[in-house]
Parts: sequence; C-alpha cells; structure tokens
Amino acid sequence: MAEPTSPHLLFVGGAGDATLAVDVVTHALTQARARGLSIHVTNQEATLAATPTVTELADEASAVDFAQRGASAAWARERVAAGERFDIVFGVREMAQEAVAEVADAVDAPGNASEAVHRIRTKDEARAHLAAAGFLQPQFRVCADEAEAVDFLARSTGPWVVKPRDAMGSEGVTRIDGAGELPAALDFLPERGAFIVEEFVEGPEYSAEGVFIDGAPHVLALTSKELLPPPNFFEIEYVIPAIVPDTTREEIESQVTAALTTLGLRYGQFHVELWWTERGVVLGEVHIRNAGGWIHRMLPYVIPGLEWFGLVYDDVLGRPIDRSALKPVRGSAIRFLTPPSGRLIAVEGWDAVVAHPAVIHAELAVAPGDVIEPHRSVGNRVALIAVGADTPQEAQALARKLDASVRFVTEPVSGQGDEAVAGQQPEPATEPVTG
Repeated sequence: MAEPTSPHLLFVGGAGDATLAVDVVTHALTQARARGLSIHVTNQEATLAATPTVTELADEASAVDFAQRGASAAWARERVAAGERFDIVFGVREMAQEAVAEVADAVDAPGNASEAVHRIRTKDEARAHLAAAGFLQPQFRVCADEAEAVDFLARSTGPWVVKPRDAMGSEGVTRIDGAGELPAALDFLPERGAFIVEEFVEGPEYSAEGVFIDGAPHVLALTSKELLPPPNFFEIEYVIPAIVPDTTREEIESQVTAALTTLGLRYGQFHVELWWTERGVVLGEVHIRNAGGWIHRMLPYVIPGLEWFGLVYDDVLGRPIDRSALKPVRGSAIRFLTPPSGRLIAVEGWDAVVAHPAVIHAELAVAPGDVIEPHRSVGNRVALIAVGADTPQEAQALARKLDASVRFVTEPVSGQGDEAVAGQQPEPATEPVTG
C-alpha cells in the first residue's frame, strides 16, 4: 500500500524584501512545515532572488509575476496539467491577493471569489457595497482631477481625507480642511491617476484581526491605534487587545463579521480597519490578509499557542480547531518611534530597551549618518518597540516608558525643510535636536 503524500501548499507572492515582510512569511512557512506541508513559493523574479530566507524554507520556488492579471492562474494550470497538485493556495502580500483568489479558483482549491477580493482591493467599490447593505460609511467620491475634488468638497461636510484608490500603509493619505490644502494633498499621492476624497471620520480608530473557520469570520482580537496629528496618518502605537468595554467590543465584532459576510469573503485571514463614533461602528478598509506592524508577533503573545497562519492550513485540511482557546488572555503593545527629522548624530538608550525582558521585538533601522525623513506613512518607520505584559494597560504603559527612554540626536539637513508636508511646514532648526 502506497504511503499518503503530504498536502501541497502553493504560497503565492512570497515575501517583499522588507524585514517585516520576510518575518511574516517565515512564520507562515514555518507553521506550514510544522504541519508536514510541501511548499512551493512563487514571487516576482527580482524579489524572489532578494528573499533567500523564504526560498530556503520552500521545497520549490518559481518566478511568476502576481501583478500580471491571470499570469499566476495560467502558470498554476500548467503545473497541474504536468502532474503537480496544490491542496492549499495562500499568500500574505496585499498586492497578491487577487492572484491568490484566481489561482485557488484555477486549481479548484478553497479560496475567496476573485470578484470579492477585487471589490475590497478597490476602496470605493468596497465602500459603495457596504453602504448599500446598510453599514455606516463616510460620503466619498472617486475623482479624476482637482476640479472634481473641489466639487465634492463643496457638496459635502469637512474635514476630508484624500487617498489613493489602491494603496496600503497610509501611503499618500492626507487630511485636509479646505480646498486650499488640496494641491499639496494631491502632490502627496503616490501617482496621479484616479483618487478618492471622503469625509473624515471623527472617533478612535481600531482594527479587527481574525481568521475564517469553516467559511465564517472569527475575530481573534481588536487592536487600538494612536496616530500622529493630521494631516497625515502615521500610526505610532497599537495595543492588543484594545482597551474597550465588553459592549463596545461585542458591537465591533458583530459589525465586522457581518460586513465580511456581506462582502462575500470566506477564506484566510482578515484585518479590518474601523472607527468607533457617536453613531456606532464606521467601517474602514477591509484586507483579506494578516495585519502589518508586527501584529503577527503580538497576537501569539496575547493568545498563547496561537498559530495564526496555521489556523488557515488546519481549516483547509479539516483538522480540529478549538475556538474557545482563541481568546486574548494577556496584553501587548508596540510603539513606532518618531525622532525629529534630520541627519542622525546618535541614538542613546537603545541597548537598554533591547535588553528589557518584556520586549517581544525591537528594531532600529537607522544609524548615525542616516537622514530621518518626516513621518508620513509606514515607509518612514525608523524604530519600534513591542512588549508583552499581563494586561494591555500594563503593556501600553511599558511601551510608552521605553519609547520615552530612547533619545535621538539629529541635526538639520539642507533643503529638507523645503518639502511640503501636506500643508505643514517644519519649524527650522539651528542646532542638534533630540526626541
């Protein structure tokens, strides 16, 4: 009698070449290995070569461009026709999610419908779909140019947010209070195609992190967020689980799970952004992937034993999942440090942070001589400290204490202050600055 072969995982999109991206995929593939899965990774050729840590965890790696519509699905069909099989199709990169859905459909593996993934990847389509279903949404308009944006401002209530139709990590997102600030916000967009202008939502911001089990969404935890003041949306703190009353948490979870079902999503992980307002939950962007910002390391601390990616594999393989164990019992917090912009002279206190026993992860991405840019999006993050504690309140307090203990010394860089920061001008510095 022939021995059964191991289940085959096709991991579409691999990892980006950033430290966080590689760490996420390392966890995902390690959890696949622990389940005896055979792993085939695909990625764009250049990124595949730049991420050897990922390819070393795979049994096979192939260069396939997930950004080319239909290319991944066509490649997968050819491999299946040649005798390869894929039992699980999965991926974690935002820009690869439509390819993941197309491949799953092509090889008859569990997955989300392509049209559902395309809907949430196109922000205005997701907003319109949710609004039509009765979920609270800000008024918005897809604009082709500045004139259309000015017209929308005149017909709606400010302040407003200007954002790309398709981006991530708060890239190109700006709050404005009037038409006079619109040109700078448009200049801040990553590209000058169609863009979205929508009403700014007042209220604390949260996100829901979760996984689909048997086709139904299961919220693992809520994350609270702290942001720098507008006009941009640089996130400086996450706390898990969010410190909110049980009634608020239950209402948020109810709205999130209902929205995911309404959007036709049924597979993998999810990360849903939202606001808690006087009117209740206002849903933001919906992502069918894990959260960024090192939340993939924070969640297993607050839910001991959790393997977030492994839950996806177990679900496909029909392995038992104890949902009662998928609840936070501890707290975690992360701070993204915001030193003053300029040329870095020195960093003081960092070694003590790294040595602290409660630190889950700490990363310093700059060294003396580097230029620190203004903090506008996740691409400008230069340092972070993630900690764990018995409660989220204790974790938050410790993370803030460690953040305050680090001292960055910078000096002005000629011309840096000339950049428009979406309506704000940095104050001139004439001597070293610390922060």
